[in-house]
Amino acid sequence: MARRVFVINPGSTSTKLALYRDTTLVFQRELAHSREELAGFGSVAGQREFRMVRIRRVLAEEGVNPADMDAVAGRGGLLRPLVGGVYEVSDEMINDMLAARYGEHACNLGAVLADELAREWNVPAFIVDPVVTDEIEDRARLTGLPSVRRRSLFHALNQRGAARTVARRLGRTYGNADFLVIHMGGGVSIGAHRRGRVVDVVNALDGEGPFTPERTGSLPLLSVLDLLERGEHTVESLRRTVLRGGGMVAHMGTNDFREFEAMLDRGESGAALFFEAMAYFIARYAASLAPALVDRDGRIDVAAVILTGGLARSKRMVRELTRLLRHLGPVEVVTGDEEMASLAAGAIRAITGRERARQYPSSQN
Repeated sequence: MARRVFVINPGSTSTKLALYRDTTLVFQRELAHSREELAGFGSVAGQREFRMVRIRRVLAEEGVNPADMDAVAGRGGLLRPLVGGVYEVSDEMINDMLAARYGEHACNLGAVLADELAREWNVPAFIVDPVVTDEIEDRARLTGLPSVRRRSLFHALNQRGAARTVARRLGRTYGNADFLVIHMGGGVSIGAHRRGRVVDVVNALDGEGPFTPERTGSLPLLSVLDLLERGEHTVESLRRTVLRGGGMVAHMGTNDFREFEAMLDRGESGAALFFEAMAYFIARYAASLAPALVDRDGRIDVAAVILTGGLARSKRMVRELTRLLRHLGPVEVVTGDEEMASLAAGAIRAITGRERARQYPSSQN
């Protein structure tokens, strides 16, 4: 019997919706929200009703019958660190999301909106591989200061979805192979996937890794302290720059990689060097995770280096990263929207009993 899952993926300026019948996409819609529209709500939690009204409009337009639904899946938000997998939406999860207990981001509304519809339709609601998925080894958490430890924050949903896609493509099993996965969007996160667990990451949100279309990536620490000492930045303005005003925006004046490629085509000053540096640093940080995949006998067997996310649609970027990384393993590209399909697939695994849905919170997590 076919299972129908409705998927909700809230982003900073959009809400993506999809209906799946097993693995078949029935329809997908993306609702755009202007920053001006959302600014009036004051908080992410305040956007709840606004987004739900538009979701219900789509459901009516597409003629979705609640009686036909088997589950609702929402994008997981900022929760306490969790082992990856499928989680049932619970009251405590909803409370943590609405209170932004672990941070505020639009993805916090994924579970909230999914739960509201699921209660009405009398079906279960799930989140899958949230951004706080944390499976990194203890040795990867330490830094040079005992009071500062590395966190696991990365594009877990898309990375795992892309890795599963490539595993099927290669005739392998995700849980029995090793992958290096590079998600390239507004932020760039990189994961070392070893036999189904993500044992180390280049964190996309804490200032680690390569510079991106709008993030600075890692910066020389003492030089950053000099900026603060000279008064060129406050702590808050520097935080905004690190997350939204660095990288390609700072160097080239745009965070749209398509616009940047047009600059490259026109031969604009500085564009070629910036592209070369951006690809170099993405490859450099990806290669830095290779030790996480070395076995006890000193061997490494990377089934694939996977490029995914918006920048994976750039033939120029794929070509350069393939040149720089193919010594680690075959380079595979996944350009589809793995997040939506991965949310639906996770919910289906849970309702069919192929994967046990976890509870939040739980000592078993």
